[in-house]
Amino acid sequence: MGPFALAQLLALISVTVALDDGLLKTPPMGWMAWERFRCDIDCKDDRENCISEDLFKDTADRLAEDGWKELGYEYVIIDDCWMSLLRDEHGRLQPEPSRFPGGIAKLARYIHDRGLKLGIYADMGTHTCMGFPGTTLDKIEIDAQTFASWGVDYLKFDGCYSNPIEQMLGYPLMSKALNATGRPMVYSCSWPVYVGGLPPDVNYSLLGDICHLWRNYYDIQDSWDSVQGIVEWFSNNQDDLQPAAGPGRWNDPDMLIIGNFGLSVDQARSQMALWAIMAAPLIMSNDLRNLDNSARAILQNKVAIAINQDPMGIQGRRLLQEKNRIEVYWRPLSNSASALVFLSRRTDMPYLYHTSLAKLKYQAGTYEANDVFTGSAVRGLNATSEFTISINPSGVVMWYVYPEQQSKLTESLHHRHKTFHKAKPEHSTVL
Repeated sequence: MGPFALAQLLALISVTVALDDGLLKTPPMGWMAWERFRCDIDCKDDRENCISEDLFKDTADRLAEDGWKELGYEYVIIDDCWMSLLRDEHGRLQPEPSRFPGGIAKLARYIHDRGLKLGIYADMGTHTCMGFPGTTLDKIEIDAQTFASWGVDYLKFDGCYSNPIEQMLGYPLMSKALNATGRPMVYSCSWPVYVGGLPPDVNYSLLGDICHLWRNYYDIQDSWDSVQGIVEWFSNNQDDLQPAAGPGRWNDPDMLIIGNFGLSVDQARSQMALWAIMAAPLIMSNDLRNLDNSARAILQNKVAIAINQDPMGIQGRRLLQEKNRIEVYWRPLSNSASALVFLSRRTDMPYLYHTSLAKLKYQAGTYEANDVFTGSAVRGLNATSEFTISINPSGVVMWYVYPEQQSKLTESLHHRHKTFHKAKPEHSTVL
């Protein structure tokens, strides 16, 4: 098949499967196994951490009982290594019986009974990335039907062991097959990362028609270097990536690793802040059974979540990269509000950064700002007035900013989220 004929076919497919199903009007929130638990299938010697139904039940219990669900964290997503090495006699995927003895449908009921939703993983190649059975083109329809019959709510469709032609055919076909089941299922596509993540090799208009979210770049690892690399790539390519995102169609820079081993508290705040600015999925990959209080406070920060979930769904941008290694990120929000993140890439000591809202392209006027992580406030901030903030190495200061005349509109938001503590002093910003 020539490139032109293939393009015509894809255009035809995209018309037939365009997504307008109301799913993911804001970025998805939840938990995924991969970054923290990988492909640990040793349930004999590592029962607590192996990929088994117990891990997903435990996580569902924590999401339901520890305040996560009420904040919007609703998806429990199985990643690779859940399958048996063989399909069943009808050609269907099946879970490894020793690790998922109750089956996926029963696990889905357990998760649904707690007001949560189940996600699952498949791969459109001959095998998954870890060598389990793949969903080749001839298996797409039966696998979509199987997932629907089990009560799955979300599919992550990976692309290991497939080629670009198979991907161009398979990703739209899976979208069509999922729609044909009649069951609403979020569709997460890994297609872009396998072809470089950028136009012209990636057609983001087509992706937005067939997928709810997509992985653009390499897997996150448990390190600050990994987080920085992801943020750098998304920022360097924001002119191509930012317009692709919006309600029902999201760029996915990968999981939140807050609460694991690789990030300091400041770096954890930085990831949460930057993912909120990027309108990224808030999909944690950590051990919710053993989470320290600082990680919990960051991940459950109601204002950071509200910024991430802003209904306008406009992805933010990096505004500035200073020679002093301070970067500024901005995202427009509903009700004339906005979010600012001041990120330090420095490694020496807290840095005093001097700027004004006018330098950050804010219109003339007077503003108020709330610090997302301390709850303190800056009031009566004229756009032209210079201010100074102290930013820790590899840390952030994150502000929720709104015009002073809009402050009454935001009071209900502040009351609802109960994050800004009146007992705390005003922000120590120097005006």
